[in-house]
Amino acid sequence: MNIEKFKPAIVYTIYIAASAEKVWQALTTAEFSRKYFSGFAIEADLKVGGAFIARAPDGSVHIGGEVIECDPPRKLSVTWNVNWPALVEKLGPTLVTYEIEPAGEVVKLTMLQSHDRIISDDILSGGRQGWPAILSSLKSTLETGNPLAIKMAPPQQMLAALKAMGIGTP
Repeated sequence: MNIEKFKPAIVYTIYIAASAEKVWQALTTAEFSRKYFSGFAIEADLKVGGAFIARAPDGSVHIGGEVIECDPPRKLSVTWNVNWPALVEKLGPTLVTYEIEPAGEVVKLTMLQSHDRIISDDILSGGRQGWPAILSSLKSTLETGNPLAIKMAPPQQMLAALKAMGIGTP
C-alpha cells in the first residue's frame, strides 16, 4: 500500500489534559478503549505490519486493519476497514493516523482519516459525525474518568449512499 497516495478527508484536533503516554494507552488498548468507545475494544499489535482490530461489544470484529506506522507515544497510522460487505472493495482502504504532540501542560491529539481516492460527502458523513464524539469521549474519560454517553447511529445519508453503491450494512 502506497500511503503517499492517501489524502486526508477528515481532520479532527483536540487538546487533552493528560500525558502523551496516557493518550497512547487510551488509543491502543482494549481495556481503556472500551470505556470511551461505546464498548468497542481496540486490539493492536504495535509494530509495522501488526494487526489492528476493533471488536464490537459482542466480540465480533467491527474494524480490521494493520499497523502502517508506529512511533509510541507520538504517532500511530493504521488501516481502518469497517467489516461491511464490499465496503473496502468499492471504497478502498481507510488510513487513520493519530498524531500526539506535547502542547505545554496538555497534549494535542490530531486524528486524520485519509483515503486514496475521492469519497463523497454523504459517505464521509459517518466519520464526520463519529470522530468528534469518540475523541470527545476519550478526552472526557482521560480528564474526569467518565466517558460521554453519546447515542448515535450511522447517518441516513451515509447508509443511503452505501446502499446505492450496492454496499450492504448490518
